[in-house]
Amino acid sequence: MRHDAVIALLTRHGIQPSAQRVAVADYVLFTDEHPSADRVFAKVRKVLPVLSRATVYNTLNLLVRKGLLRELVLAEGKVVFDPKLERHHHFVDEATGRIFDVPWEALEVRKVTDLEDYDVSEYQVVLRGRRTQRRK
Repeated sequence: MRHDAVIALLTRHGIQPSAQRVAVADYVLFTDEHPSADRVFAKVRKVLPVLSRATVYNTLNLLVRKGLLRELVLAEGKVVFDPKLERHHHFVDEATGRIFDVPWEALEVRKVTDLEDYDVSEYQVVLRGRRTQRRK
């Protein structure tokens, strides 16, 4: 049962597994989406109507601090959360706003470590575009 697995995961990471935290984690850690905090709030509130927006924000920030979730800014002013912790890039569909994962090895980035006077600790590529109409 995933509920028990979520409780165990939170406990292993030093997080007290309240009903609200478990509900948020159960959605956000197992989604294929890259949800915003508002999206998490809307989805989880359907299951747990007493959930507050502040609890969602606090839980998301706690999951990020504990290394269970990544916070991404893929567009100015738009913060989303990504449960996929292994290295990968992203593609943002400009028509729908949907975010897709792009495998790390699908792109070759050269000389990123050659930036003078900087020690690069992390990078990712964010691609943007729209679906093309395919010819028949």
